[in-house]
Amino acid sequence: MPHRADPRVQQELMHSLYSDHHSWLFTWMRKRLENQCDAADLTQDTFVRIHTRQESHKIDSPRAYLLTVAKGIISHFYRRRSIEQAYLEQLALLPKQAMPSQEHQLIILQTLEQIDALLDNLPKKVKTAFLLSQIEGKKYQEIAAEMGISLISVKRYMKQAYLQCLMFMEEDFFAEI
Repeated sequence: MPHRADPRVQQELMHSLYSDHHSWLFTWMRKRLENQCDAADLTQDTFVRIHTRQESHKIDSPRAYLLTVAKGIISHFYRRRSIEQAYLEQLALLPKQAMPSQEHQLIILQTLEQIDALLDNLPKKVKTAFLLSQIEGKKYQEIAAEMGISLISVKRYMKQAYLQCLMFMEEDFFAEI
């Protein structure tokens, strides 16, 4: 098995993977997406993701691996589109003078996507408790009653959610340095 650190071998394997399977993956994507441009972009994103992971030397079943990566990319694509659509719908409700600049709109959308990714990494009960507290403003006792769990569980879930938020903020902070 080739060593991961050899960039020449990695590049040859990636080129082979791309040339052997690009057309097939693009056709598969086109059948699942609304337009050809999105299919082309997401097909390319699939190969870029594999390339950045530098794992092409570990792929035993190329098409199965490509499908696994592509399905994740498609899921992210639709999720991002859903968030963007909801945000645009809310923007449309604002009076013109309250409309944020294009730059601020982009920053807000990126932040919403990051929050969504953060929440998606939480277990379902933790996410539910966190949203009930932070979005709906419910007290821990109310959350416990609504979810049918103990107050201690709510506190444990909230601690877990806050720790996840702190880790995310720390990663974001150090990425900027």
